[in-house]
Formats: sequence, structure tokens, C-alpha cells
Amino acid sequence: MATTDYPQLDVIAVGAHPDDVEIACGGTLARLVQQGYQVGIVDLTDGEPTPGSPGPEVRLAEAQAAAETLGVQHRVTLDLPNRKLFDSYEARVKLAIEFRKYRPRLVLGFGEKTPLASPDHWQAMQITDAAIFYSRLTKWDEDFAGLPPHIINTQLYYTLSFYSNEPLPGAGYLVVDISRTLSMKMDSIRCYKTQFPPEKQHIFPRVQNIARQLGQTAGFSAGEMLVSPRNLGTQDLMGTIFGGK
Repeated sequence: MATTDYPQLDVIAVGAHPDDVEIACGGTLARLVQQGYQVGIVDLTDGEPTPGSPGPEVRLAEAQAAAETLGVQHRVTLDLPNRKLFDSYEARVKLAIEFRKYRPRLVLGFGEKTPLASPDHWQAMQITDAAIFYSRLTKWDEDFAGLPPHIINTQLYYTLSFYSNEPLPGAGYLVVDISRTLSMKMDSIRCYKTQFPPEKQHIFPRVQNIARQLGQTAGFSAGEMLVSPRNLGTQDLMGTIFGGK
């Protein structure tokens, strides 16, 4: 296996299940695509079984439609088990292999537990953290399909918690302007018809209202918050604040 067999991606967003990243940071992914970046999604599981889905094929078709709605160029679904996802050596290696294949500069992933929701989310955070570290380790190629190490420069966390006003813990915070892509985000979530039947339609105004509230805190009409485990810095203060000359 060689890295030349795979396109290099600028950004990979990791979710436990199809629909996680759309809800958490779909607007950001769509905006990155609009700005010319190569963006990918890795779902650790296929999200099945779930009550409203007839099977994995339908859920995977929904996931592909959602990715196309956002303009995301590449989506991978790993074969880790839904509902039984655990941070394990095997899971870490499988995700690290994807990082070595696609060589992203930035990885987005879960940043916290989601009480009263799937415990897979917390496991996904730990798997992602470890896989970023595993991706760069040398003298270990035999465990990673012979793929060379790849250093991921930056990691940011997203949240799926809708029941708290407390921000994610972290060293640096930023709000991404998704004013132009909020409608794409909402359309991508609507692709998951099996997950959001009539009795769950309340999710859509909730997601939209949170995006509008977050955006307004930074002067945008809609936004998504991401958190850095390290302090965010800049070598171009004016460019960072005002978006370049």
C-alpha cells in the first residue's frame, strides 16, 4: 500500500456514526470546500442497527448523500461496531491507517462525553486522540499496512451537546462563520431520513438556533464553535481578525 494510491486531504472530520459530523460541524466542512480545501469524513461505525433504519445499506446511502450535499470529496466508513465501540489498540490503528493514507493537516473530532446520548461518542474522542499520535510514530510501519508516518499539525474538537451552555474545556476557542453554509448543513442532516422521523423533527430548529446563537457571539449570522487543546496563535494579527488584506 502506498500513499500515492490516495488523494491528500487538507481536513478530516471523525465521527462515531454517520450524521455526527454533519450536526456538529457540517457548516464548517461545507465552507472549507467552498474555500478550495480537500475535505474528508471518517465514520468509525456504520451506525447500525438503529430503530428506524432497514439496514446498513440505507444508512450508508444517506451518509453519501449528506457528504455530497456538503461538497465533501471523500467519505470512509470503518467496520468498528456501533453501540459497542471501545477505545482499543485495533480501533486506534484502523483510524491511524486512514490518517496515514490521506495525510490531513487538520483533524476535527469529538471533544467530550455526551451524557444521556451514545457512549460511543466518548470512545470516539479517545480513539481519535490516540490515532493522531499513532499516525506520526516511526519504526512501526508493519502495523500500519506499510504506510509511512504522517504528522498531523492541528487538532480541533467539536461538540454534540445541546443541553449545556458551558463551553468545551480547552485552551483556545474559535467560531467558524457558516452564514453561507447553514442551509447546506441543515440539508445534509435531513438526508438522514431514517434517523429523524416525524417525532424527531425538533432537532432541526434546535441545531439551527444553536448555530445562529453561536454565530452572533462572533458577529456572524450563524457559526460553529471549535476548541483547540492548545493555545491558538497567529503570525498575522490583522489577517486573522479581518480575513486578509
